[in-house]
Amino acid sequence: MQWSQILDAVASRLNANFAVGDPVAGRWLLAGIAVALACILVGPLWRLVRPAVTLVHELGHAVVGVLSGRRFTGFVISADMSGHTTTVGRPSGPGMVLTAAAGYPMPALIGAAAIGSALAGRAGVVLLLVLIALLVALFHARSLFTVGSLVLLILIDGYLWWAGDRPWAAAAVVWLGAVLLLGGWRHLAAVALHGDRSQDPGLLAAATRVPAAVWNLAFATVLVACSWWAWRILEVPVSLAVDAVLGRA
Repeated sequence: MQWSQILDAVASRLNANFAVGDPVAGRWLLAGIAVALACILVGPLWRLVRPAVTLVHELGHAVVGVLSGRRFTGFVISADMSGHTTTVGRPSGPGMVLTAAAGYPMPALIGAAAIGSALAGRAGVVLLLVLIALLVALFHARSLFTVGSLVLLILIDGYLWWAGDRPWAAAAVVWLGAVLLLGGWRHLAAVALHGDRSQDPGLLAAATRVPAAVWNLAFATVLVACSWWAWRILEVPVSLAVDAVLGRA
């Protein structure tokens, strides 16, 4: 295949992103949700998907940090699935607080948005935006494990995006959204129960004199809102999908 043909194919796929596709529904919708639940509840599967939740958490710090006037210099995802993001700027003030507070709510926010987009026939847009974000993040990775994780995710997401408006690609977006949303709860529960002062709530408490428990409650409020919204938009499609699978009128 010549370069001109490759560029034409890419341009065609990009143009297709702006057309509304079929909303994910039926068996594919149920499959995406069921597999996501399994990934959250089954230990070995959780260890496989947890880096994606950690990645969104760390990039949440980075994006909000940049929007707050700080400079994003790099991030790391460790083999134990923890992460660390470095931004440069004032050591105190609203920008630092917003940057530190962005991590735990971000997976739920992105997850709910992904689910809503897939139900609106915009799964391709989500896959494209994820691909762009991963490519940008790759240049800020500061460890071999982080680079390897990002390359793997780029290959998977790139394949799904290139596949076009396939129902299983849209189901993958629902799966991703549900994993991020539910994984956000699992991350928050872990930090709230552990009480490690080196984690975001502890750092925010030290910087603002607002107790870590209050910060955890604020994060939980965002997650409740995202979960409620996701359930409201999923309730009818899931009910219809269950009826179709069971053969009910």
